[in-house]
Amino acid sequence: MNSLSFYFIGVVTVLLFSPLSLTCSSARALDDDTNNNQNFIQCLYQYSNNSTSTTKVVYTKSNSSYSFILQFSIHNLRFETKTTPKPLVIVTPSEISQVQATIICSKRHGMQIRARSGGHDYEGLSYVSEVQFVIIDLINLSKIDVDADSRTAWVQAGATIGQLYYRISQKSKTLGFPAAVCATVGVGGQFSGGGYGFLMRKYGLAADNIIDAHIIDVNGRFLDREAMGEDLFWAIRGGGGASFGVIISWKIKLVPVPSTVTVFRVARTLEQNATKLVHKWHLVANKLDKNLTIRIDLQRVNSSTKQGGLTVQATFESMFLGTVDQLIPLVQKSFPELGLVKQDCTEVSWIQSVLYLGGFSITQSPDVLLNRTQSSVASFKGKSDYVTVPIPESGLEGLWPLFYEEEAQNAIMIFNPYGGRMDEIPESEIPFPHRAGNICKIQHIVYWLEEGDEVAQRHINWIRRLYSYMEPFVSKSPRAAYVNYRDLDIGVNNKNGYTSYKEASIWGVKYFKNNFNRLVHVKTKVDPLNFFRNEQSIPSLLPVGRK
Repeated sequence: MNSLSFYFIGVVTVLLFSPLSLTCSSARALDDDTNNNQNFIQCLYQYSNNSTSTTKVVYTKSNSSYSFILQFSIHNLRFETKTTPKPLVIVTPSEISQVQATIICSKRHGMQIRARSGGHDYEGLSYVSEVQFVIIDLINLSKIDVDADSRTAWVQAGATIGQLYYRISQKSKTLGFPAAVCATVGVGGQFSGGGYGFLMRKYGLAADNIIDAHIIDVNGRFLDREAMGEDLFWAIRGGGGASFGVIISWKIKLVPVPSTVTVFRVARTLEQNATKLVHKWHLVANKLDKNLTIRIDLQRVNSSTKQGGLTVQATFESMFLGTVDQLIPLVQKSFPELGLVKQDCTEVSWIQSVLYLGGFSITQSPDVLLNRTQSSVASFKGKSDYVTVPIPESGLEGLWPLFYEEEAQNAIMIFNPYGGRMDEIPESEIPFPHRAGNICKIQHIVYWLEEGDEVAQRHINWIRRLYSYMEPFVSKSPRAAYVNYRDLDIGVNNKNGYTSYKEASIWGVKYFKNNFNRLVHVKTKVDPLNFFRNEQSIPSLLPVGRK
């Protein structure tokens, strides 16, 4: 029986297994869950090539390792509570056939799929759902093959950015890749939403440097770029892969980096003229030489001039593709107010810059990048904005009081500069549309360690007020956002039933602008019944004849 036959069987079976009444007792519902669970697992064994190996990668709630597997890749403790919905089953496939079987059997038994590569999803959508669901955790599909001669690499979706950087560095000292700063982010999710880092102004996004991909579609078919066609290949490079299937691997184009790069980190507080410096940065950051990236981290610190007082610190963090002697004249010409001197800078290899910018010491072994776990994990809420007009000093001054509030103890705003290569790529080249005209992107994020709903809500309310305050100073019509900093505050799909194009556009155009329309049409073509869905997945257009 071919995969298309499985598709039609799945549709019929989903209808048969859908609950028809709300009058069943809770005990009956529990029995149904158990039966559905057992039927799903039997289905997995039936359609996997090797039922013995499949047994080793399937975890139910009765399995002693279930909680460990679930929690291992959760990087936001907001979604690690007793009341957070849990998957009926976790599958950690080691073979492609096990991914195919999970898709087929999930359709058959009316279960949604959440695909997880690194677990950094800001709203937990890769491992949380309010309906019956299965997690496909790709942690075992993390193979990386680097070909330094052709300057390409195949990287499976379950690998982390750190693992990729490490493998590249083992093959070449003068090749790199423009992806994330955080080493534990999974490539499956990051690349499918865009992916950026300190090489962005020189080489664009991770998604701009993808040349092939492997995906399992809604019919369980394994497709490469040629087989999936250019429309779907376009959609998964920045449109969010979880809307279209389960991405297995990416083929990426590696980029040249010099043997010596230069990094620096310069901190200035409000008492050290930080307000004027941040404003001046807005005037020059996107116009700097494309080999130079300077980002700003804004956060509150203890004041060194007022005993027991607080202040706001702006940390200017940079990586330059060249030597310190080449860097200093560039900064002195465009941003002399920063006062950068040679002693602030360190010449390193590219892989050492990855360590430095990722919060490690440049003296540490790159082996640390292979670690999938973070040193500390907290609860957090994130948001994003794009800036198209320099933020005036008065706008910044009105922002500082928010940082003195209790909830801002562990809050940060990160300003990532655009310009350079980002100005040269058309908005429609891939779904990621935020190109020319943007000075920078802001990541707003607040962390907290305390437990409880009341504490969480206070911090979430704080960041919503920060976001509200920033409205006059950021992009408009739409107020744009970055899909990899997922934010359900800006709009969600209907939890039950059909989501119209108009409804989904509320959030869709903020992430994708005019590209949202094309994404919806690709979705309608490849997944017309909207099997791959979540709170912010690309919807299908209403099927013909459906009311």
